[in-house]
Amino acid sequence: MEDNLAEISEALAAAHPSVAPGCRVAHGELTVMIGADDLLAVARTLRDDPKLAFVCLIDICGVDWPAREARFDVVYHLLSPTQNIRIRLKLAAAEGEAVPSLTEVFPSADWFEREVYDLYGVFFDRHPDLRRILTDYGFDGHPLRKDFPLTGYVEVHYDDQQRRVVYDKVHLPQEYRDFDFLSPWEGTEYLLPGDEKAKQ
Repeated sequence: MEDNLAEISEALAAAHPSVAPGCRVAHGELTVMIGADDLLAVARTLRDDPKLAFVCLIDICGVDWPAREARFDVVYHLLSPTQNIRIRLKLAAAEGEAVPSLTEVFPSADWFEREVYDLYGVFFDRHPDLRRILTDYGFDGHPLRKDFPLTGYVEVHYDDQQRRVVYDKVHLPQEYRDFDFLSPWEGTEYLLPGDEKAKQ
């Protein structure tokens, strides 16, 4: 398996020298760090080269790194059914930066890109229908960003009396727990009754 991944890495680096530094094999998987300018060309090579034959786009997902200048990673997973090998493409994008849409190479990227847009706020340039897919159209924010509040801003439910969907501010049934970190599970400095017996 490692030999096959090394061959794929070499073939990809030969076709696109600019991605060569970003190719690495780790834990039995090939990951290729690419720039936005290389995405479409690399995806076409992976799909069309008969030695590679990565014809199946499995998934596109996002990763949020709030402290980094290029805050988001857009991660593409491709499968070559003939070789039974997967490859991962990673593309870094700053907040507000548009990433090229992969729909012209893999039409199945349509809903995956809409999901990344909805949950992370990453824009895909030349996407045929970039709109929310998992949250409501009036939803405020992008829920998988690490700075999104854990409880969200509003909750949505159907009201039988009004016979419509109602938006309410989030109401928590209990207060947040206040941890004092002095419990026995946190390794206290003081002695609890009975602890003196364990020291003998």
